[in-house]
This record gives sequence, C-alpha cells and structure tokens, in this order.
Amino acid sequence: MGAGFCHVCGDVRPSPASAAATDSWARYVQFHFINSQLQSVRDQMALPMTSLIAFVIGVGCAISAMLVGFVFSVSTILDWQAIQLYRVEWLLGSAAAFLAGILLKNSAAK
Repeated sequence: MGAGFCHVCGDVRPSPASAAATDSWARYVQFHFINSQLQSVRDQMALPMTSLIAFVIGVGCAISAMLVGFVFSVSTILDWQAIQLYRVEWLLGSAAAFLAGILLKNSAAK
C-alpha cells in the first residue's frame, strides 16, 4: 500500500497527500473508512459490535413492520388479517433482536 511505484507498470505513484486531495466516492467504501465510522458510532452509543449489529437489525425489523401496510393492499378481511400477521412477525423479530443486543452487551464494554 505504501509503495512509491506501481507494481504493474513501474510508474511513480502519487503521494498520499495528493491522493487525499482527489477525494472521491470510492473513499466511502474503503474498509478503514467504514471501520472508523463504526468505531465512532460504537463510542457514541457505548455498545460492543455484536450489540450494535443486533440494534441495527432490530431497527430494520421495526421499520419493516411499519412499511408492511404500504407494500400490501387490503381488499378483504383475510388480507387485513394476513397483513397484521406479517406485522406481528416483524415486531417479534425486532423484539428478539433488541433482546439479543441487550443480552450480548457486557458491562465491561463501557
């Protein structure tokens, strides 16, 4: 990564200072950028990584439970009951993810 020359053609590689000057969207998908962003979120929320993942899954399930009504249309009572069943399943998934996040949080991670 820190080589001064290209390993394919031997041409001089730009210095890290000039590479930082050409800021592009590709910077946001690099591992060290994602890792630093996750680390800052973990520090702000005081959660270990497993609890943070469970929290994100729980929030996703809760949002899915809210969006079920927009995706499916109701024309009969049976359709309405099916949609309510889908909502219950998403909410149970959300509750399970939040509970897993609480159980995976260790008190020493603060």
